[in-house]
Amino acid sequence: MAKLVILSQGMNGRVHELKADKTTIGRVEDNTFQIAEPSVSSHHCEVLLRGNEVVIKDLNSTNGTFINEEKITESVLKPGQTLRLGQIELRLENGAPVPPAAPPAASGSAASAAPAPAKKPESVTRTATRGVSLSELESGGRPLGFDTTAAFTKKRNKVGTYFWIGAVVVALIIIVLLIYALSLANSHNH
Repeated sequence: MAKLVILSQGMNGRVHELKADKTTIGRVEDNTFQIAEPSVSSHHCEVLLRGNEVVIKDLNSTNGTFINEEKITESVLKPGQTLRLGQIELRLENGAPVPPAAPPAASGSAASAAPAPAKKPESVTRTATRGVSLSELESGGRPLGFDTTAAFTKKRNKVGTYFWIGAVVVALIIIVLLIYALSLANSHNH
């Protein structure tokens, strides 16, 4: 079964198995996979299972969806590739069992039992790659893998802008009407 593993600090190792045909990922609770982090949009992206492919579809997120640091709107995510949602990095891991075609080629039932221990070092290796080495700790941690100097931007609120433009126009009309009324009052007094 394919699964997404969070690589980012603080959520490192958190896993979500992709069971349904469609998985939504986002900051709010109604998503299938909730990632409560400010740089992740409320409904950031969808993960669609199409046969053996895992397709990622951005849902017009504020900070974008990236596969191996390339911004996407819809693209296939392959095992081992990095998916970035805002500042959160995830990796697609394929947890499917090894096909049973290789063990029967060897003779006897003892040969069939041999591949089972071979899987364990793979999971140990995966766990070890998520750790931090002593040199990384001494140098201040591992690099994030994306440009942290670029500021994330918030979408502009057009309704607020139109409100203020309308308020200024109404205020100008009121001022013009007051000036006109005062000039009429002054002309009647003279």
